[in-house]
Amino acid sequence: MKKTLVLGATTNPARYAYLAVQRLSQKGHEVVPVGIKTGKINGIPIMQGRPEVEDVDTITLYLGAERQREYYDYLLSLKPKRIIFNPGAENPELAELAEKQKIEVVEGCTLVMLSVGTY
Repeated sequence: MKKTLVLGATTNPARYAYLAVQRLSQKGHEVVPVGIKTGKINGIPIMQGRPEVEDVDTITLYLGAERQREYYDYLLSLKPKRIIFNPGAENPELAELAEKQKIEVVEGCTLVMLSVGTY
């Protein structure tokens, strides 16, 4: 199972970030939701700021490129194996920084990847 940090997590069940946390958890992945507001998704607390997290396999992004900028150093410091840029979160600048650190960059949809078994 892949420890996954979900950046842009929210308690709004209509948002894809909410569904991603829910489905990752249901599939047995350890999920670290990070958002701007507190709350829980399926009993998992949403963390704020830049929590210290070890052994992150995947970061999946649900923030637009402009809002990602303040997290660049934090995300790269986690040394994930890959970063998934979900639709609307594509960011060539962060993708290039990640690739320079040998982090796999995926432009795709976490929910689709989970449903077709490519996660």
